[in-house]
Amino acid sequence: MTATPAAAITNGLADGDAHPEVGALVAEKPHPDNTWTYCTGTLISPTVFLTAAHCGEPGQKTAQVTFASQYEPGSKLYTGRYIPDPRFRMKSAPHDMAVVVFDKPVPGIRPARLPASGMLDRLKAEGKLASARFTPVGYGSLAPTRKARGERFHFTDTRHRASISFKDLSRQWLDLFMTSKGDGSTCTGDSGGPNFLGGPDSHLLVAVSISGADDACKGINYDYRLDSASARHFLGKYVTLPEAAPAGRQAA
Repeated sequence: MTATPAAAITNGLADGDAHPEVGALVAEKPHPDNTWTYCTGTLISPTVFLTAAHCGEPGQKTAQVTFASQYEPGSKLYTGRYIPDPRFRMKSAPHDMAVVVFDKPVPGIRPARLPASGMLDRLKAEGKLASARFTPVGYGSLAPTRKARGERFHFTDTRHRASISFKDLSRQWLDLFMTSKGDGSTCTGDSGGPNFLGGPDSHLLVAVSISGADDACKGINYDYRLDSASARHFLGKYVTLPEAAPAGRQAA
Protein backbone atom coordinates (compact mmCIF):
# COMPACT_ATOMS: atom_id res chain seq x y z
CA MET A 1 0.00 0.00 0.00
CA THR A 2 1.62 3.27 -1.10
CA ALA A 3 -0.01 5.72 1.27
CA THR A 4 0.84 8.40 3.78
CA PRO A 5 0.09 8.05 7.51
CA ALA A 6 -3.27 9.54 8.43
CA ALA A 7 -3.28 12.76 10.40
CA ALA A 8 -5.98 15.32 11.20
CA ILE A 9 -9.63 15.79 10.29
CA THR A 10 -10.26 18.01 7.25
CA ASN A 11 -13.53 19.71 6.30
CA GLY A 12 -14.94 18.90 9.73
CA LEU A 13 -15.72 20.72 12.94
CA ALA A 14 -14.55 20.78 16.51
CA ASP A 15 -15.87 17.72 18.35
CA GLY A 16 -16.16 19.35 21.77
CA ASP A 17 -17.60 16.86 24.25
CA ALA A 18 -19.33 14.66 21.65
CA HIS A 19 -16.71 11.88 21.85
CA PRO A 20 -14.89 12.15 25.19
CA GLU A 21 -13.61 8.59 24.72
CA VAL A 22 -11.37 9.81 21.87
CA GLY A 23 -7.96 10.98 23.02
CA ALA A 24 -4.51 11.79 21.70
CA LEU A 25 -0.99 10.55 22.26
CA VAL A 26 1.11 13.37 23.70
CA ALA A 27 4.83 13.84 23.05
CA GLU A 28 7.42 14.28 25.78
CA LYS A 29 8.35 17.69 24.38
CA PRO A 30 6.63 20.13 21.99
CA HIS A 31 6.99 19.89 18.23
CA PRO A 32 8.66 22.78 16.35
CA ASP A 33 5.23 24.43 15.90
CA ASN A 34 4.64 24.24 19.70
CA THR A 35 1.94 21.58 19.45
CA TRP A 36 2.13 18.34 21.44
CA THR A 37 -0.17 15.63 20.10
CA TYR A 38 0.98 13.21 17.41
CA CYS A 39 -1.64 10.47 17.03
CA THR A 40 -5.21 9.69 18.01
CA GLY A 41 -6.90 6.76 19.73
CA THR A 42 -10.00 5.60 21.56
CA LEU A 43 -10.76 4.29 25.04
CA ILE A 44 -12.26 0.81 24.47
CA SER A 45 -12.41 -0.26 28.12
CA PRO A 46 -11.86 1.69 31.34
CA THR A 47 -8.17 0.70 31.23
CA VAL A 48 -7.44 0.16 27.50
CA PHE A 49 -6.80 2.81 24.84
CA LEU A 50 -6.61 1.68 21.19
CA THR A 51 -4.40 3.40 18.62
CA ALA A 52 -2.19 2.53 15.61
CA ALA A 53 1.07 0.61 15.97
CA HIS A 54 2.91 2.88 13.53
CA CYS A 55 2.41 5.73 16.01
CA GLY A 56 5.01 4.20 18.32
CA GLU A 57 8.78 4.00 18.19
CA PRO A 58 10.73 0.71 18.15
CA GLY A 59 11.11 -0.48 21.72
CA GLN A 60 8.66 2.04 23.14
CA LYS A 61 7.31 0.89 26.53
CA THR A 62 4.96 3.66 27.69
CA ALA A 63 2.77 6.38 26.22
CA GLN A 64 1.01 9.51 27.48
CA VAL A 65 -2.65 10.06 26.61
CA THR A 66 -4.91 13.08 26.95
CA PHE A 67 -8.69 13.15 26.61
CA ALA A 68 -8.92 16.95 26.63
CA SER A 69 -10.91 18.25 23.66
CA GLN A 70 -8.11 20.79 23.20
CA TYR A 71 -4.82 19.82 24.75
CA GLU A 72 -2.75 22.44 26.53
CA PRO A 73 0.30 21.98 28.76
CA GLY A 74 -1.06 21.13 32.18
CA SER A 75 -4.05 19.16 30.85
CA LYS A 76 -4.61 15.83 32.57
CA LEU A 77 -2.41 13.05 31.24
CA TYR A 78 -2.70 9.28 31.69
CA THR A 79 0.43 7.16 31.30
CA GLY A 80 0.19 3.48 30.44
CA ARG A 81 2.05 0.55 28.94
CA TYR A 82 2.35 0.81 25.16
CA ILE A 83 1.82 -2.60 23.51
CA PRO A 84 1.81 -2.93 19.68
CA ASP A 85 0.39 -5.96 17.91
CA PRO A 86 3.46 -8.23 17.70
CA ARG A 87 2.54 -9.14 14.11
CA PHE A 88 2.98 -5.54 12.93
CA ARG A 89 6.01 -4.57 10.86
CA MET A 90 6.70 -0.95 9.92
CA LYS A 91 6.94 -1.84 6.22
CA SER A 92 3.67 -3.76 6.28
CA ALA A 93 0.29 -2.15 6.96
CA PRO A 94 -1.61 -5.22 8.28
CA HIS A 95 -1.94 -5.59 12.06
CA ASP A 96 -1.41 -1.84 12.54
CA MET A 97 -2.87 -1.72 16.06
CA ALA A 98 -1.50 -0.95 19.51
CA VAL A 99 -2.99 -0.49 22.94
CA VAL A 100 -2.06 1.67 25.89
CA VAL A 101 -2.96 -0.18 29.08
CA PHE A 102 -3.49 1.91 32.21
CA ASP A 103 -2.98 0.60 35.75
CA LYS A 104 -6.22 2.26 36.91
CA PRO A 105 -9.53 2.94 35.11
CA VAL A 106 -9.89 6.31 33.42
CA PRO A 107 -12.64 8.02 35.45
CA GLY A 108 -15.72 9.71 34.04
CA ILE A 109 -15.41 8.49 30.44
CA ARG A 110 -17.59 5.80 28.91
CA PRO A 111 -15.57 3.60 26.51
CA ALA A 112 -16.56 3.22 22.86
CA ARG A 113 -18.48 0.16 21.75
CA LEU A 114 -16.73 -2.43 19.61
CA PRO A 115 -18.35 -4.34 16.71
CA ALA A 116 -19.42 -7.95 16.78
CA SER A 117 -17.47 -10.45 14.69
CA GLY A 118 -18.09 -9.96 10.96
CA MET A 119 -20.53 -7.09 11.46
CA LEU A 120 -19.42 -5.13 8.38
CA ASP A 121 -19.66 -8.24 6.19
CA ARG A 122 -23.27 -8.76 7.29
CA LEU A 123 -24.18 -5.13 6.65
CA LYS A 124 -22.69 -5.38 3.17
CA ALA A 125 -24.59 -8.61 2.46
CA GLU A 126 -27.81 -6.90 3.58
CA GLY A 127 -27.15 -3.98 1.21
CA LYS A 128 -26.81 -1.45 4.04
CA LEU A 129 -23.13 -0.58 3.88
CA ALA A 130 -23.08 1.36 0.60
CA SER A 131 -25.35 4.08 2.03
CA ALA A 132 -23.90 4.06 5.54
CA ARG A 133 -22.33 7.16 7.06
CA PHE A 134 -19.16 7.06 9.13
CA THR A 135 -17.77 9.58 11.60
CA PRO A 136 -13.98 9.81 11.87
CA VAL A 137 -12.65 11.68 14.90
CA GLY A 138 -9.11 12.84 15.53
CA TYR A 139 -6.52 15.39 16.57
CA GLY A 140 -4.00 16.81 14.16
CA SER A 141 -3.74 18.83 10.99
CA LEU A 142 -6.62 20.71 9.47
CA ALA A 143 -6.87 21.09 5.70
CA PRO A 144 -3.27 21.34 4.42
CA THR A 145 -2.04 24.32 2.42
CA ARG A 146 -0.38 23.51 -0.90
CA LYS A 147 3.17 24.78 -1.16
CA ALA A 148 5.71 24.59 -3.97
CA ARG A 149 7.48 21.71 -2.24
CA GLY A 150 4.42 19.86 -0.99
CA GLU A 151 1.68 20.27 1.56
CA ARG A 152 1.94 22.35 4.74
CA PHE A 153 -0.02 20.89 7.62
CA HIS A 154 -1.71 22.92 10.38
CA PHE A 155 -1.99 21.34 13.83
CA THR A 156 -4.10 22.67 16.70
CA ASP A 157 -4.09 19.86 19.33
CA THR A 158 -7.89 19.95 19.08
CA ARG A 159 -10.30 17.03 18.63
CA HIS A 160 -12.33 17.30 15.42
CA ARG A 161 -14.84 15.10 13.63
CA ALA A 162 -16.20 14.78 10.11
CA SER A 163 -18.65 12.72 8.07
CA ILE A 164 -17.40 10.36 5.37
CA SER A 165 -18.82 7.80 2.95
CA PHE A 166 -18.31 4.12 2.20
CA LYS A 167 -16.01 3.12 -0.66
CA ASP A 168 -15.05 -0.55 -0.34
CA LEU A 169 -14.65 -3.46 2.06
CA SER A 170 -12.01 -6.18 2.01
CA ARG A 171 -10.97 -8.86 4.45
CA GLN A 172 -9.03 -6.50 6.74
CA TRP A 173 -9.73 -3.02 5.38
CA LEU A 174 -12.60 -0.55 5.30
CA ASP A 175 -12.07 2.11 2.61
CA LEU A 176 -13.83 5.44 3.05
CA PHE A 177 -13.85 8.55 0.85
CA MET A 178 -15.33 12.00 0.31
CA THR A 179 -18.27 11.52 -2.02
CA SER A 180 -20.71 14.30 -1.08
CA LYS A 181 -20.34 18.03 -0.54
CA GLY A 182 -20.61 17.66 3.22
CA ASP A 183 -17.94 14.97 3.56
CA GLY A 184 -14.64 15.40 5.33
CA SER A 185 -11.61 13.20 5.68
CA THR A 186 -8.64 12.29 7.87
CA CYS A 187 -5.19 13.79 7.56
CA THR A 188 -1.73 13.79 9.23
CA GLY A 189 -2.25 13.31 12.99
CA ASP A 190 -5.46 11.23 12.92
CA SER A 191 -3.64 7.91 12.72
CA GLY A 192 -5.02 5.46 15.27
CA GLY A 193 -8.26 7.41 15.55
CA PRO A 194 -11.76 5.96 15.35
CA ASN A 195 -14.22 5.60 12.52
CA PHE A 196 -17.64 5.34 14.13
CA LEU A 197 -20.47 3.72 12.20
CA GLY A 198 -23.27 6.27 11.94
CA GLY A 199 -23.63 9.99 12.50
CA PRO A 200 -22.00 12.33 15.02
CA ASP A 201 -23.84 10.72 17.95
CA SER A 202 -22.45 7.24 17.27
CA HIS A 203 -19.99 5.55 19.62
CA LEU A 204 -19.78 2.26 17.70
CA LEU A 205 -16.11 1.99 16.71
CA VAL A 206 -15.72 -0.19 13.60
CA ALA A 207 -12.30 0.74 12.16
CA VAL A 208 -9.06 2.53 13.04
CA SER A 209 -7.62 5.25 10.76
CA ILE A 210 -4.33 4.06 9.26
CA SER A 211 -3.46 5.95 6.08
CA GLY A 212 -4.68 8.01 3.17
CA ALA A 213 -4.18 7.93 -0.58
CA ASP A 214 -2.67 11.43 -0.91
CA ASP A 215 -0.88 14.20 0.96
CA ALA A 216 -3.77 16.59 0.32
CA CYS A 217 -5.99 14.49 2.62
CA LYS A 218 -8.76 14.29 0.05
CA GLY A 219 -8.32 10.75 -1.26
CA ILE A 220 -9.42 7.36 -0.02
CA ASN A 221 -8.93 6.58 3.69
CA TYR A 222 -7.61 3.10 4.46
CA ASP A 223 -8.98 1.97 7.82
CA TYR A 224 -8.27 -1.24 9.72
CA ARG A 225 -11.42 -3.25 10.46
CA LEU A 226 -12.04 -4.17 14.09
CA ASP A 227 -14.66 -6.84 13.34
CA SER A 228 -12.19 -9.07 11.49
CA ALA A 229 -10.75 -12.25 12.95
CA SER A 230 -7.27 -10.75 12.68
CA ALA A 231 -8.12 -7.64 14.71
CA ARG A 232 -10.14 -9.59 17.26
CA HIS A 233 -7.20 -11.95 17.82
CA PHE A 234 -5.18 -9.02 19.18
CA LEU A 235 -7.97 -7.06 20.90
CA GLY A 236 -9.33 -10.13 22.67
CA LYS A 237 -6.19 -10.23 24.81
CA TYR A 238 -7.14 -6.93 26.44
CA VAL A 239 -10.92 -6.48 26.26
CA THR A 240 -14.07 -8.59 26.18
CA LEU A 241 -15.38 -8.59 22.61
CA PRO A 242 -19.05 -8.82 21.59
CA GLU A 243 -20.10 -11.92 19.73
CA ALA A 244 -22.01 -11.92 16.45
CA ALA A 245 -25.54 -10.55 16.74
CA PRO A 246 -28.51 -11.85 14.72
CA ALA A 247 -28.88 -10.40 11.23
CA GLY A 248 -30.59 -7.02 11.20
CA ARG A 249 -29.72 -6.26 14.81
CA GLN A 250 -26.60 -4.16 14.25
CA ALA A 251 -27.36 -0.60 15.31
CA ALA A 252 -25.00 2.35 15.46
